[in-house]
Amino acid sequence: MGSQSWFNKLLTGAYNALVPTEAALKFIPMMNTSFAVVLVTVYSYLPFMILPLYANLEKLDTTLNEAAMDLGSRPARVFLDVTLPLSIPGIIAGGLLVFIPASGELIIPSLVGSSSRPMIGRVISDEFASARDWPMASAVSVALLVLLVVPLMIYTYYEGRSYEKARSEGERP
Repeated sequence: MGSQSWFNKLLTGAYNALVPTEAALKFIPMMNTSFAVVLVTVYSYLPFMILPLYANLEKLDTTLNEAAMDLGSRPARVFLDVTLPLSIPGIIAGGLLVFIPASGELIIPSLVGSSSRPMIGRVISDEFASARDWPMASAVSVALLVLLVVPLMIYTYYEGRSYEKARSEGERP
């Protein structure tokens, strides 16, 4: 991510190809920026999103897509009407698997981010370690815990409802 890295050279070359020569850059400053934090976080947590989504899509019945195509739907419409609604549980599970650890991320913002834009994990760490303000750090930690538990409770509630509905109809959940 430094000024001489292959990624920066590739990104700078792509940028310079799109802009006039007067606006060309020698390198794109990436370290200690919000872009670097987002890029590294996405790179780190992408597998946690892909794996549940893949598992969900793998068990879908492909005959539903074929039936929709036989009835005259275009591929984009088949995706929007059949595949996307059936993949929502995988999207939600992947989103929760990414949201929970990413919300308390400490290492990535510390290594590639700027201290002027702290994330919640870094704020909690600084309050405990540097400022020695344990009550404030505890309050922020509890607020983060509530922020993380509420979506999990909502997901568990709706997942239980769909399981009970499928069981009462005699279907396999």
